[in-house]
Amino acid sequence: MILKLAALGALGYAGYKYYEKNQRDSNGVAFADGQPEGAFRNAGSEATATKGDTMSSTDEALDETYPASDATAKY
Repeated sequence: MILKLAALGALGYAGYKYYEKNQRDSNGVAFADGQPEGAFRNAGSEATATKGDTMSSTDEALDETYPASDATAKY
C-alpha cells in the first residue's frame, strides 16, 4: 500500500513539474510577444500581454515613468 502511494505521489510530482516547465513564461506575464528580454518592457498598452488593453492618459504616463518613480532606497 505504501509503495503504491509513493509511486502515485512520484507520478503526480513528475506530472506537475512537466506541466510547470511547459507553462512558464520566460519573459513575464505582463509582456506582449516580441518584447525585449529582461526585467523591463516597453511602455504603453501595446507592450502589455492583455489583448485589447487600453490605457488612460494617466495610466500611460505612470507606465512610462516606471521604474524611475520607484524610490532608490539609498538614503
